[in-house]
Amino acid sequence: MVEKTVQMETHKATAEEIKQTKSWGTWSKEPSTFDYSYDGKETCYILEGEADVTSKDGSKISFKVGDWVVFHPGLECKWHITKTIKKKYNFE
Repeated sequence: MVEKTVQMETHKATAEEIKQTKSWGTWSKEPSTFDYSYDGKETCYILEGEADVTSKDGSKISFKVGDWVVFHPGLECKWHITKTIKKKYNFE
């Protein structure tokens, strides 16, 4: 299933997308809630965990292991990590 809002989107990662992440950085964080804003586009591949991200306009996406997530520039949001998250990520 694809979840998409104006500034963020998610879907199950394809094999081709997963190959792209080989040289990407890795980030992890324990369950928590925090505000974040995006100056550039971030693309993520979720390796572990679960989270919800809600934008200032109330749009929300949820993602978990195996998901491909894109956050677009200008997004101001609140992250709510429900299970320790580990992701590969790339900023453009």
